[in-house]
Amino acid sequence: MGNHPIEADVTESTDTTRLAGNAAGLSAPHGSRPRPGHAVPDQVAVIGGGMVGLCVAWFLQDRGRRVTVFDRDHLTAGPTWAGAGSSWGNAGWLTPGLATPLPEPAVLRYGLRVLLRPDSPVYVPPVADLGLARFIAGFVRHSTTARWRTAMRALVPLTRAALGAFDELAAGGVTAPTRAAAPFLAGYRDRSGLDALLTELAEIRATGQPVDAEVLDPVAARDLEPLLSEQVRYVVSVQGQRFCDPGRFVAALADSVRERGGLVHEAMAIDEVREAGGRVELLGPGGPAGPYDAAVIATGAWLPRLARPFGVRLPVQAGRGYSFLVATEQPPSGPIYFPASRVACTPLRDGLRVAGMMEFRHPDAAADPRRIRAVVEATRGLLRGVDLDTRAAEWVGPRPCTPDGLPLIGPTISPRVFIAGGHGMWGITLGPVTGRLLADAIATGAPAAELSPFDPLR
Repeated sequence: MGNHPIEADVTESTDTTRLAGNAAGLSAPHGSRPRPGHAVPDQVAVIGGGMVGLCVAWFLQDRGRRVTVFDRDHLTAGPTWAGAGSSWGNAGWLTPGLATPLPEPAVLRYGLRVLLRPDSPVYVPPVADLGLARFIAGFVRHSTTARWRTAMRALVPLTRAALGAFDELAAGGVTAPTRAAAPFLAGYRDRSGLDALLTELAEIRATGQPVDAEVLDPVAARDLEPLLSEQVRYVVSVQGQRFCDPGRFVAALADSVRERGGLVHEAMAIDEVREAGGRVELLGPGGPAGPYDAAVIATGAWLPRLARPFGVRLPVQAGRGYSFLVATEQPPSGPIYFPASRVACTPLRDGLRVAGMMEFRHPDAAADPRRIRAVVEATRGLLRGVDLDTRAAEWVGPRPCTPDGLPLIGPTISPRVFIAGGHGMWGITLGPVTGRLLADAIATGAPAAELSPFDPLR
C-alpha cells in the first residue's frame, strides 16, 4: 500500500447522475453482499483525516477493507491559528436535534448588508472573488422557507441515526468519550429570540426529526447553570443531545484506525488523484502513492480542487469559525448556546471553549483577530464569572459549506472515486453516520436511498 502524499484539496460537486437508491439503508448489516457485477475494493485510500474522513476509514475497516489515510496536517496539532482543519477547535456538539441547513430564511429577512458588517456573526469580506460570489448567490437562492424544509427533510435520515453511529464507534473500540448534554441550554436577552427558536424547533419536528425542549424559568435556569448572567432572561433546555472534545475524539479515531491495521499518514498532502489501469493513484510532493482499488476524497473546505476532475461542480466554500478557551471557577455541566449571537460554549479541559462566527473566506487565509474580538463582544455580559479578556488556544478552522446546505456523499463519475464532505457546521455530528453509509455504498456498490439528496454530482 502507498505511503507518501498528504491530504489534499477537494471540491464538492453538482450532479449529472443520481445515486441509485437501495435497500441497504442506514441499518444495512456489516456483511451486506455486493450487488452483482460490482468489483469489491480491497485497498481504499482516504484523503483527509478529519472527523468525516476518519469515520469513513473506520467503517470501511469494519466492512473488511484495508485503508490508508492521508492528511495534510498533524492530527494532534496544537491550538494554533491555522492548525488542524475544522475538527480540532470547534464546539464539539453532537446535536442531531439542532442540525439544520445553514441557508435559512433569516438571511433574506435581514438582508445581505448584514453579511458585510465586520461584527456580524456571518461575515462576507468585500473582496473581488468570483467563486465566493457564485457561492453567495447560491446560498441566498436556497435561503427560502420551502428550500430549507426540503433540505431539512433530506437531513433527517442522517440526524435520526447520528447518535447510534457514535455508539457503534464506542462499541468498536474508539476510546474518546461522548457526554450527555445535561442540560443543553439556549439563552436570549429578548423574547423575540425565544419565539424564533420555538418556531424553528416546531419546523424541525414537522420534518420528522424529534427534538424535546422546554422553556425554563430564568431563575431556575441560573440555579441549574450559574454561569448564566441576569441578562439571559429567556432560556430553553434541549434534551437528548451530547457533546465531546473534538480534538480528542479525532485523535482517538486515528488511533483506532491504526490499531485495526490501517495506515494513517500525517503531514502528507495529496496534490492529484488519477485513475491508472483500472485503479487509483495519488500524487503528492513525495511522489506517487498506490495504486488503490478506490479513493475517498474527504478534504473538507479544500475539497473542490481534487474533486473537480471527477465531475464535482457544486461550490464548497470555507465558512471559517473562531474559538478560544477561558477559565471558569466551575465549568458548566453541558453546552450553552446564545443563538442571537451565534455563540457556542462547551465545557472543555476544566474550562469553557467559546466558539462563533461564520466567515466566508479562503480556508488558508490568515486569521483575522477582529473575528475573535467580535465573538468576545457578542458574548460579553451573558456569562458570569468568566474573564473573556484572558484567553488561551485561539483558533480558526474552515467549515466546508455548500450553497444548498447539504453535504456531498457518494460516488463521482468514476466508479473508483468517492466524495465525503460539505457538512458545514455538522461534520462532527454527522461524521460517523456519513462514514457508515458511504462505507456500505463502497462495499456493496449500491448507495442507500438516504444518500440520494447528497449526490456529489447534483
